[in-house]
Amino acid sequence: MPESPQPDAPLPDERGLLHLAVALDGAGWHPAAWREHDARPEELFTARYWADLVAEAERGLLDLVTIEDSLSLQSAHPFEPDERTDQVRGRLDAVLIAARIAPLTRHIGLVPTAVVTHTEPFHLSKAIATLDYVSNGRAGIRVKVSGRADEFAHFGRREAPRVSAEDFDSPSGQAALEELFGEAEDYVEVLRRLWDSWEDDAEIRDVATGRFIDRKKLHYIDFEGSRFSVRGPSITPRPPQGQPVVAALAHRGEPYRLVGRSGDLGFVTPHDSEHARQLVAEIRAAQAAAGRADETVHIFGDLVVFLDEDPGAAADCKARLDRKAGAALTSDAAVFTGTPAELADLLQEWQRAGLTGFRLRPGTLPYDLEQITRGLVPELQRRGIFRTAYEASTLRGLLGLPRPANRYAAGAVDATAALV
Repeated sequence: MPESPQPDAPLPDERGLLHLAVALDGAGWHPAAWREHDARPEELFTARYWADLVAEAERGLLDLVTIEDSLSLQSAHPFEPDERTDQVRGRLDAVLIAARIAPLTRHIGLVPTAVVTHTEPFHLSKAIATLDYVSNGRAGIRVKVSGRADEFAHFGRREAPRVSAEDFDSPSGQAALEELFGEAEDYVEVLRRLWDSWEDDAEIRDVATGRFIDRKKLHYIDFEGSRFSVRGPSITPRPPQGQPVVAALAHRGEPYRLVGRSGDLGFVTPHDSEHARQLVAEIRAAQAAAGRADETVHIFGDLVVFLDEDPGAAADCKARLDRKAGAALTSDAAVFTGTPAELADLLQEWQRAGLTGFRLRPGTLPYDLEQITRGLVPELQRRGIFRTAYEASTLRGLLGLPRPANRYAAGAVDATAALV
């Protein structure tokens, strides 16, 4: 039977501290990063490579790592494949990477990406519940939608929406986005119900009476919608966190609503502090409209970062990589080049705009990750705005999120239990 949750330290944001995450992808977020002298392209598909990266992130006391994934090969084009052979192509499954790494780490949160457009919520619910058990309560999931025709063609169950990025604001484009993100909202609801379908004390394990579970504490979720019909219960007991952390990357109104209505954590891509303020306001409005104004929903700003202690060296590195790639790096997120101290200044400025943390995308791996953990983190600590030790045992605890009450338990109310 799971132990009763114990209170953690005061919420980090109550003390004005930043939350910090890194997004791990291949050899780094620059397409030519794999050609750097310290890159390890021959190890990209090994457990050791990913274990080393996450161990470095944990040494830096970061809240969590996210692991990128997709159901098609990486591409220089956001919505269609390309034929390039000079960039990293191919990925391991993000959820399986996280499961492999979990026993090798102790504190850091593990948040793999899953494309929910083509996967079943029942399968993903038990995979992430399993990850939560393997990691002792440090699991999360970044839900991702896809409108790419090549990904739809891998499954053949339905036709891809006939819309391009240029058409997103047209009536047909908005309808397609509403469908994709509406499906994602339903998906998250099914995940959450399945995680609650076992009460915390459903497992009795009484050898004397021969009763392993109390069947009355396993619940049908009976979800019926236009996209899913799921009876439940899960085959996996309720995760240690009760509800693993649900995250999403958001660039416009539809995903902002997904974060506000359904998420615990949203990643946004502001251009400056005023833009950050606007994005925070939009998500907070969606959160309030969903009746969640009193709940903690974190909003992290995404940045691609090239860092070096020597002024100008980071910009020189990016310029060198741009030449190797044959084009300047473009990204949905702002690209920062500079020193750790300069980045700390920017993070503090954007924090004042309402962001509760940041997800940094290292331009190259492992160099820029090490600049984050060994340069940026000490600088933030000197300024008194980042932890000096891990003070919680679960990802929800690190983020200051309560452990939710089980919706199906007798006498369940909206109030939540103590921090995990």
